Amino acid sequence: MAFGDKMVRIAVDAMGGDYAPEEIVKGAILAAKEETGVELTLVGRLDILEDKLTGFDAPGNITIEAAPEVIEMGENPSWAVRAKKNSSIVVGMKLVQEKKGDAIVSAGNTGAVVGAAFLILGRIKGISKPAIATIIPTPSKPVLLLDVGATTDCKPQNIFQFAKMGQAYLTNVLRIENPSIGILSIGEERGKGNELVQEAYGLLEKSKLKFIGNVEGRDILFGKADIVVCDGFTGNVALKLMEGMAEMFFSKVKSTITESFASRLGGLLLAPGLKKLKRKLDYQEYGGAQLLGINGVCIISHGSSKAKAIKNSIRLAADTVRKDVVLAIKESIENDRERE
Repeated sequence: MAFGDKMVRIAVDAMGGDYAPEEIVKGAILAAKEETGVELTLVGRLDILEDKLTGFDAPGNITIEAAPEVIEMGENPSWAVRAKKNSSIVVGMKLVQEKKGDAIVSAGNTGAVVGAAFLILGRIKGISKPAIATIIPTPSKPVLLLDVGATTDCKPQNIFQFAKMGQAYLTNVLRIENPSIGILSIGEERGKGNELVQEAYGLLEKSKLKFIGNVEGRDILFGKADIVVCDGFTGNVALKLMEGMAEMFFSKVKSTITESFASRLGGLLLAPGLKKLKRKLDYQEYGGAQLLGINGVCIISHGSSKAKAIKNSIRLAADTVRKDVVLAIKESIENDRERE
């Protein structure tokens, strides 16, 4: 499907991620074959990408944009963005800035992606800090958690803006009307939490948002709120802990099932349910995380993304463009200014 009268054009950082460029190219080809109305531009080293596309029999809606430099995962983000102006992240971001692309997808250095988006695309007017928003798959429903790493040092107003952006995103992309919002804290009671949490609580409480108060870490996984807001440091720690726990759980289940004949027999009975649960909790099914607050669509994929995750990140980028989430956030912030 096209939005308006044009195709959705997505720049894909082909050199970013633990499994680049092999898995990135594979994921792009899968997306190009499955998604109608999408044109993909792989950004990276020309010689490598031409060879990969030939080997994988790529469809005609994939092109290449040359970018000879690569920002490595361990490099200092602020230095790398300024020093490597011909990197795949920077070149891809400029395609969006110059309206040659409607969105960018990258599994590369997260700090570099955030920094490049901030410098090249700029902030939405009225948003002081960006936030990375990710879907947490839970057994009951998807929960949007933000920020998970873009802004580690926050002010109460930042947390409030995260909530506004989360509401605009969830309403437009997942079609959840009037989503409930909680703030991540160390207890449910009104006075719990540090100074940042308590002051942000006051702002959210006075707003017209559907604010339900404090939520604890365990509440995220039980879907107590549709949106959970926090500073980027806390959110990133929470996200990595949940990812680690999920990996450990399924690893332990697998090893336990193979311990004896009886457990293997039980495993056969449980296998369909466990596979269904694993698919439901698999981050690859949800694609990447949204960088909200930036004047453009930017999807940050997991560093260890393989083809399936990249394909779904591209799908998410196209969906975000079609549903005009950036405009929805702008209108939400502008309406607040008008009321003030």
